[in-house]
Amino acid sequence: MTHAETAALRLDPPPFRDDTALASVWDALPEARIAGGAVRDVLAGRPVSDIDLATPRTPDAVTEALRQAGLRVVPTGLAHGTVTAVADGRGFEVTTLRRDVETDGRHALVAFTADWRQDASRRDFTINAMSMARDGSVFDYFGGAPDLAAGRVRFVGDPATRIAEDYLRILRFFRFHGRYGRVPPDEDTVAALRAGIPGLARLSVERIWNELALILNADDPSATVALMHSLGVWGAVLPEAAAISRAQGLPNDALLRLAAMLTGDPLALSLRLKLSNEDRDRLVRLLTTPSPQAGDDDGALRRLLADHAPRDLIDRVWLDGGPESLRQRLAAMARPVFPLEGRDVVALGIAPGPIVGSLLRQVRQWWLEGGCTADKAACEAELIRRSCAPP
Repeated sequence: MTHAETAALRLDPPPFRDDTALASVWDALPEARIAGGAVRDVLAGRPVSDIDLATPRTPDAVTEALRQAGLRVVPTGLAHGTVTAVADGRGFEVTTLRRDVETDGRHALVAFTADWRQDASRRDFTINAMSMARDGSVFDYFGGAPDLAAGRVRFVGDPATRIAEDYLRILRFFRFHGRYGRVPPDEDTVAALRAGIPGLARLSVERIWNELALILNADDPSATVALMHSLGVWGAVLPEAAAISRAQGLPNDALLRLAAMLTGDPLALSLRLKLSNEDRDRLVRLLTTPSPQAGDDDGALRRLLADHAPRDLIDRVWLDGGPESLRQRLAAMARPVFPLEGRDVVALGIAPGPIVGSLLRQVRQWWLEGGCTADKAACEAELIRRSCAPP
């Protein structure tokens, strides 16, 4: 199909008319359309982060056209028909129109097509199935624009069929419903979501956590998580984090909100979800870091800061429901650093050996008890005093 087909609406002026990098890609591929999320967010009046394009040309033909236009091409996903065009330092994914040949509940085997509607029919939700030409014409085969306006997240075609193609769409439904939905899901959708729950066990935990993190990073995920819980979805994927109400009022931080809801062992959950080492360590710290108190004086806060990163302490205040003033105090304080090291002890004439570590621990404890204010000279004097003291 070409642009001779009837557009559902036309945006005038075209939203990306001043984007020179995108224009250079369109000059090379005039038949290409923006597809998916960028169209949805333009219509919703939301910022657009990534612009992906679709075209009936094969990946080889796309690559040739882009290179002839002087653009760099990166073969980012040739098995799925995707290359990335680099223009003015920005990347634009360009994907050949596809149709599903076979699905197994996790992945799809695809074949290329020249049919825009066929390509749109394999997408998950109507609001994600729209495409837009360079002149601002929006092609909407399944009613995505009215659904978006009504705050309705609806599967393309039969919900059970779409879910059976990829069970991750259950979690994706809640992610998009939380962001764009204003009306409850219809009965068919609810039934399909519930019926598809056993299929979630077929997904990799990495894919599951990626979606859950996006859900938890929303401005206010409480209603979405509550809906997931009521339908049995939340318990199927994250039974260790059942205390939903504890996440209310926390900032947009998936790990912080997860820690707030967690009722199980954070290390065990981290290993089950195969979190990155960084996320694993942070989740454990979130639940093991001491709690600063609003009544703590500066000396007490400095002692905490000497042993714990400011971010961890601030996170702990969030988890404890502490006041903003305490978080501000912690953010404004410099982290104290104990001024002595082993070489400083040796430089004072003390022979290397176990005594060095012992003296450092003693003086550091003295330094902590004093509110972490003693400077290097004072710490050295205390070390000398202790080294001369009788055993």
